[in-house]
Amino acid sequence: ADLIDASSEQAARSALNSLQGAFSARVNHLVEALTHLRIYVEAAIDFPDEEIDFLSDGKIEAQLNGVIADLDAVRTEARQGSLLREGMKVVIAGRPTAGNASLLNALAGREAAIVTDIAGTTRDVLREHIHIDGMPLHIIDTAGLRDASDEVERIGIERAWQEIEQADRVLFMVDGTTTDAVDPADIWPDFIARLPKNLPITVVRNKADITGETLGISEVNGHSLVRLSARTGEGVDVLRNHLKQSMGFETNMEGGFLARRRHLQALAEAAEHLEQGKAQLLGAWAGELLAEELRLAQQSLSEITGEFTSDDLLGRIFSSFCIGK
Repeated sequence: ADLIDASSEQAARSALNSLQGAFSARVNHLVEALTHLRIYVEAAIDFPDEEIDFLSDGKIEAQLNGVIADLDAVRTEARQGSLLREGMKVVIAGRPTAGNASLLNALAGREAAIVTDIAGTTRDVLREHIHIDGMPLHIIDTAGLRDASDEVERIGIERAWQEIEQADRVLFMVDGTTTDAVDPADIWPDFIARLPKNLPITVVRNKADITGETLGISEVNGHSLVRLSARTGEGVDVLRNHLKQSMGFETNMEGGFLARRRHLQALAEAAEHLEQGKAQLLGAWAGELLAEELRLAQQSLSEITGEFTSDDLLGRIFSSFCIGK
């Protein structure tokens, strides 16, 4: 289905790689490397009389660093694959008449939304699916946010917040003719306070054609700030490039594979456990704690590949060493 639904040449190549088992092969390679590590660590813990010393010679540290590096490479490709498969969900949000609909039209390259100077023109969620250099992008325009007395508009605003809570990034539209502020917390503190924690936002100061602001992008207190004119299209290319870069999308990445968001989560959890294990190894030489972190890392990967049981590991330990002989 992914190959059939692929919306770009790069997505099609990645879908074909996935069909051919590229993703599974990479993850299985990680699992095998983790298994090899666990064999030596668990053997040293469970059979101390066999004099299997894994700490003093640095081999375990070197192997662990290798697994961490391989996992980082897989995560990079998986993030790219997730973007190709599912796209990036970007929600345009702001006060009425800030220019939300104009920006949607500018990004879509067509008149997808009605544009007027009347507050409350957009009352429902509008969706456009576009590509930026091959990266699928789901652009969602929402009703202007305010305390509305009109029931239809109020429902539209509720839906706007639902979309914001599920977004990968929010474009916070600001009418540059109404304020000189650039810090989002100064522009609209109540809006910023209500946003989900860790949701990336990009402040878009619109109407630069009227204010005369210099077009371009800058950083303000950890947030990206783009100055543009949605009406004339000036500066919109800067925003497009920013969206691509903010998601780490690489246009010319060869190979790759399609991945789901749950795969990304599993890989992230595995990476966290490996880093914790490395800290235990280098900080306290705690073999038992290292072994547990390795087990948890493998458990995370098993959400992608399938279960690997303690009996499997025990069998591998006995087959790898002449224990008890």
